[in-house]
Amino acid sequence: MAKSTNPVPGRYLVVFGEVELLRDLDNPAGWMLLMDGVPQSYVDLADPTHLDFEYVQLMGIAVDCLPEGPLDVTHVGGGGFTLPRYVAATRPGSRQIVIEPDHALVQLVRDQLALKTVPRLKVRTTGGREGVATLEDASADLVILDAFSGAVMPIELATAEYMGDLARVLRPHGTLLVNVADGKGLRFARRLLSTVKGVFRHVTLLAEPGVLRGRRFGNLIVVASNRDLPLDRLVRSAAGGLTQARCVAGEDLVKFVAGAKPIHDGDPVAAPVPPPAVFG
Repeated sequence: MAKSTNPVPGRYLVVFGEVELLRDLDNPAGWMLLMDGVPQSYVDLADPTHLDFEYVQLMGIAVDCLPEGPLDVTHVGGGGFTLPRYVAATRPGSRQIVIEPDHALVQLVRDQLALKTVPRLKVRTTGGREGVATLEDASADLVILDAFSGAVMPIELATAEYMGDLARVLRPHGTLLVNVADGKGLRFARRLLSTVKGVFRHVTLLAEPGVLRGRRFGNLIVVASNRDLPLDRLVRSAAGGLTQARCVAGEDLVKFVAGAKPIHDGDPVAAPVPPPAVFG
């Protein structure tokens, strides 16, 4: 794949499918990355703090609510590396590791979307479970789990066993962010929350009201830690952001999760697949 100073729109074969790179006609520096027709990332090459997707905005809010200063961050899932760019821009001096199994996708982003300009970033091209297993105990302030195969979250990254390994990598004050997608009934999201609650003492959920009510398929962001979460700030920031999301915590979260069983390795669980209309 030839290196390019300026991104070249088009279709590119990667290890796990076909990627399409599209220019944002309303923003000369904006680029959309789609995997097999599913929007995966939006990258603004001129402004890494520009977060276009609603769920990424919510993850950015959660990052902003953490104590000030640089962070040691582990990302499971790379895509267009939107959040690593955001962290590097808003938290100078941060050290970041991205675990992404598709080496051809990583090379595409390096060549076309200026990945090498992100400081103090290391990429490990391996699976989410394998990559985390090699990380040292208490080595991260923040772990961001945003890994999808097309539009579906791999079940092996949603289990109690894996959440336990992520907790091992986090420092005692560390925070976990998980992006989960679900639709009517939110059955999978509830099970994932039950799984996370079994590992972390403090858990909250951020989502747009329509998604929380199951009115439309969409993304929900789980925020978890073994230390108190900045709930007041999360509530204010989520409600006042572009997405105007709700923050579900405390007894409301207990009611939301009620009756949902944690997911364990080997359980016959299928992650929800979005209806075709979601992506046009």
